[in-house]
Amino acid sequence: MVATQLKPAAAAVSPLQGPRIVTELPGPQAKELLALSREYEPRSMSDQVPMVWARGERVWLEDVDGNVFLDFTSGVLVVNAGHSHPRLVAAMQEQAGRVVNTYDFVNEWRPRLAQKLVEITPPNLDKAVILTTGAETTEAAMKLARKYTGRYEIIAFHGAFHVRTYGAMSIGGKRSSAGIKGFGPFLPGVVFAPFPYCYRCPFGQTPDDCRLHGTDYLDWLVETETEDNVAAVIVETYQGAAGSIMAPEGWFPKLEAWCRQKDIVLIIDEVQASFGRTGKLFGFEHYGITPNLLCLGKGISSTVPLSAIVGESRIMDALTPGTMGSTHGGNALCARVALENVDVIIEERLSENAAQVGEVMLRRLQALQERYECLGDVRGLGLVFGLEIVKSRATKEPDAETTRRIIEAAYRRGLLLIAPIGFYSNVLRIAPPLVITEQEALRGVELLADAIADAAVGP
Repeated sequence: MVATQLKPAAAAVSPLQGPRIVTELPGPQAKELLALSREYEPRSMSDQVPMVWARGERVWLEDVDGNVFLDFTSGVLVVNAGHSHPRLVAAMQEQAGRVVNTYDFVNEWRPRLAQKLVEITPPNLDKAVILTTGAETTEAAMKLARKYTGRYEIIAFHGAFHVRTYGAMSIGGKRSSAGIKGFGPFLPGVVFAPFPYCYRCPFGQTPDDCRLHGTDYLDWLVETETEDNVAAVIVETYQGAAGSIMAPEGWFPKLEAWCRQKDIVLIIDEVQASFGRTGKLFGFEHYGITPNLLCLGKGISSTVPLSAIVGESRIMDALTPGTMGSTHGGNALCARVALENVDVIIEERLSENAAQVGEVMLRRLQALQERYECLGDVRGLGLVFGLEIVKSRATKEPDAETTRRIIEAAYRRGLLLIAPIGFYSNVLRIAPPLVITEQEALRGVELLADAIADAAVGP
């Protein structure tokens, strides 16, 4: 088959505004590209709505047919500073004309980025390794913890998602998920504890009387399921793929204290939660805890592939030359853009905007919960929310079908949501860019309300 050359969408003469739907969805050019994708790409990626991206600006996305959508995805929690931020675009353009890849030779920007990451994290985190993807950081964190402690066992949590490479899958807490099922067996030495998913507590506990989610359970776990050879605990600040699940107050400090008492490395995975997403620069700041190793990614650049581990030098110094590196990690272009992005987030007070707009959005979303029986739970922190869709509030029976209908109905109104998440594919993830205004956010909630009203009635 010979691919047809597509005509570009008309060039914009003014900033993107919307939502604006000007064709059937998907439009003719989108249909052609979607057909090309089906023919030449494996169906391994997420099952998103059929929107083919062409251009982005702040919180707006234009498809190849000129339709404009309000973005409630941030490109899966990446575009914290908004699409095509002028400072980031300028940094990319200038650096592309100088040098990009330098392998692990030092370039001008990688050590400057490492310095910045050390400066904005707690004082105990005094070294940084610059990598490429979130999966690289969780894999590398396990290597570091094992090398430093001389121990090999890792405690992870049910529902955890630490990305898709083999080691990362091995510490993933839902073996029946599409990204993990069928790829085993996995790495030995990994044991799982329950994360406090209070809306669906498997033990029937409440946050006030729960002991099974706490350190008593971890003591029992170590005694019965390990060789008492635990190197590290790895945990997300909030569980993203499991359904944007936030831990109750007091849980994280107990976990930190338990790790300190047993000299276990505490690895905090903030690939999804960092750089303003939760209303603070880092999600762990909400809980008054400090990691030994901190995994960062996604919003660290708001654009290009880059990730990092920031950690304690006593752990990092266990590395010898050649034990950790990355072909593209810390390349000059990505490192420069990430450094610029961190400055943008701080200088434009995007963490504070996420907290303020997020509070307004959460109140409005909770009001929707009163109106619609299908909204079983609404949870949020900063500008990340999880809306759990159920058939009945009384039974809490997950409703994946209605969840999918809501996403499709929102798409046809010009509101872009990501594919369903959660244990049962019944959670709407809402995560707009951190530059969103209150007016834009509330417009998005209105569109979502209309989509829920339509979808809850059924096809």
